[in-house]
Amino acid sequence: MNFHQKPNKFVSRVHLKVQHLERSLAFYQEVIGFKVLNRTAKAADLTADGRTVLLTVEQPDNVIPKQGRTTGLYHFALLLPSRQDLAGIVRHFAALNQRFGSSDHLVSEALYLSDPDGNGIEVYADRDDADWSWNGGQVEMAVDPLDFENLLADGGQTEWQGLPPGTVMGHIHLHVSDLRAAEQFYTQGLGFEVVSRYGAQALFISAGRYHHHIGLNIWNGEGAPKPPNNSAGLSFYTLVLPDKEARERVIAKLQQLGADLEIEEDSVFAADPSGNRILLSIS
Repeated sequence: MNFHQKPNKFVSRVHLKVQHLERSLAFYQEVIGFKVLNRTAKAADLTADGRTVLLTVEQPDNVIPKQGRTTGLYHFALLLPSRQDLAGIVRHFAALNQRFGSSDHLVSEALYLSDPDGNGIEVYADRDDADWSWNGGQVEMAVDPLDFENLLADGGQTEWQGLPPGTVMGHIHLHVSDLRAAEQFYTQGLGFEVVSRYGAQALFISAGRYHHHIGLNIWNGEGAPKPPNNSAGLSFYTLVLPDKEARERVIAKLQQLGADLEIEEDSVFAADPSGNRILLSIS
């Protein structure tokens, strides 16, 4: 099942602020495997298939380093089409001596690293959703060691050619300041369902019974402040809704919650209670 298209709502694109555009472009092309689709002196759109923008990196004026212990990006997650592709990027990282972490989440197998500004990145492949375990509306996930021997043996020897064309933005994981307020915003306002909880520290939400389209955590501390506008890190992410009517319903619900909205012609931005900005788009 494709969890990143209609009728689901899903994260399609992430917009990052970086300190040095050229440094970031070198990393995202050479290490991650993106292609540059469009660029200006201060920003660039990155793609896997040559058509769809998954990531935008921008160097703002007077930019400062990414600030710790704030709300904002924990990581964005690139979903590869297959396990073979994940094995390919493991070999690619090894050839570059690129350091990375890893985990078997039961629903997926994942690699973790950071860009030169400290923005977190996950690269992962899903297991067949028929093999996911659900219990009372909650999906079973774990943080187990990744079996690299099995992954590489199953992955074949295909040479890494950059991100495969079928790569999508699988999910985004955010630092928030108040988990209860975030849950209300994302469930009552945006209409997601909670599908997993990690104690009182994190929760995972989705549409259409995906394991998660968005993760939320308070690991930077309850009451963590919003970072300065000119710091490296998350600028905003794009959430795709099925149609205009669905977006109007979301806007009405967010207004009932007293959420921060910016509506100008066909551009609609919302901010969650922790200041994470979201562009509400239509598929």
